[in-house]
Amino acid sequence: MSTREAVGWETPAARATSSKVTGRLCCADSPGPFIVAVYRLGETMRTTERLILRPFQDTDLEAWAALNSDPEVMRYIGGPLTRAESDREAAGINQQWKTERFGFLAIERAADGAFLGAGGLSREQWYPETLEVGWRLDRAYWGHGYASEAAAHWLAYGFTELQLPRINSVTDTPNERSIAVMRRLGMTFERTTDLEFDGESFNATVYSMTAEAFRMI
Repeated sequence: MSTREAVGWETPAARATSSKVTGRLCCADSPGPFIVAVYRLGETMRTTERLILRPFQDTDLEAWAALNSDPEVMRYIGGPLTRAESDREAAGINQQWKTERFGFLAIERAADGAFLGAGGLSREQWYPETLEVGWRLDRAYWGHGYASEAAAHWLAYGFTELQLPRINSVTDTPNERSIAVMRRLGMTFERTTDLEFDGESFNATVYSMTAEAFRMI
């Protein structure tokens, strides 16, 4: 379940800060003092042609909760989140970025400051030795190439700054939108396989890119 465009996936673990989900992005189990850490990291923004990729800010949380409560957005991510779960996820994402220098950061449109969703790199339980690239966008912003643009940046970041040998992207097999993004990114189909998350089995499609292939793009 890893790359979904708004169905745009990050993987179930990218919603890891939810009280219902145990995952690597997570920190707290209750919406307490950790909230402050979500907003005051002072991290440097990363930019693409149209986008700003950055840690979550307090002004993002209402829009983040709205897209996380949309059943269509969350169709392949285990279902809608509550506001508290959504806020915890944002806090966990920021904490992971601060400590590990990768994560599922907020995506802002540079032209007008609109909050589009989030995307980036995560480590998932089924292939813990290989980071995955993924995304989750508000439905209003599907079909504009934002997921591909953000994901391309994170692939470059992973291969050049983190010196990763390989990056995966994994999604539910019916998630054709995200599979199309993987192909546009130049990733290579690996296999379909049955994986398990939170006690439930799902059929997944796995794409990947190696550092060698990235250098040839």
